[in-house]
Amino acid sequence: MRGLALILALIFAALPARAAMEEIVAGLSHDNIGITAAFNGSEVLIYGAVKRDAPEETALPLAVIVTLEGPAQRVTIRQKSREYGIWINSSKVRVSGVPSYYSVATSGPLESVLSLKSDVTHRISVPLSMRAFEGPIEVEDARPYTAAMMRLREENGTFSVHEGAVHLVEDTLFRADFSLPANLVEGDYKTRIFLLRGGEVIDTKSVAIYVRRVGLERWLYMLAREHAPIYGVMALAIAVLAGWGASTLFRLIRN
Repeated sequence: MRGLALILALIFAALPARAAMEEIVAGLSHDNIGITAAFNGSEVLIYGAVKRDAPEETALPLAVIVTLEGPAQRVTIRQKSREYGIWINSSKVRVSGVPSYYSVATSGPLESVLSLKSDVTHRISVPLSMRAFEGPIEVEDARPYTAAMMRLREENGTFSVHEGAVHLVEDTLFRADFSLPANLVEGDYKTRIFLLRGGEVIDTKSVAIYVRRVGLERWLYMLAREHAPIYGVMALAIAVLAGWGASTLFRLIRN
């Protein structure tokens, strides 16, 4: 028995040490955003910690990346050209699965903390956040079209990258603040948190944020979508009444 115990002890001692498991524990400051007539944007705090079952001994640096992605849209990108003195649409590219909003926050320079392999696998960077082209592509190279779309969306604040915006404390606690613009699209927004070592993703976590119109704005929005004829009649009636009221008011002022 002693011989068997000694053999087993030697076998276990020869096995490589199991790497410490690292997991993300995270939360949101709020997971519901209501859009009203006075809505001018919102602030969302994403915070969390790295849970370990043993001290991590690797020398590879730890990093955290947080992405916030809005509902997908179908986008048509057109190029204009001048023909016979008139500007016309000469070619177009359709892209499906384009996020209506996409923001990336990192704990360090994106190229340093994220490998190309992990980026392709998880679609983290802004260019890879777009899912696919649809239909026949009318141009040989679609990259200038997608680059133009990304430039326009970066200018209006719906696409953004914030390097160093994730505050990582002692490789354990982290937080990221997102400033959402006023032109948010209603729908479910997906928050993804990536934990990385040496540029490779070792754990991920997803949390949803629900953006909805509330109050009178939601009632009008649903009426326009589900009962368009009624909405049109109401809009016309309001316009007629407003015009009549303005005309009556001016007559009273003149008299």
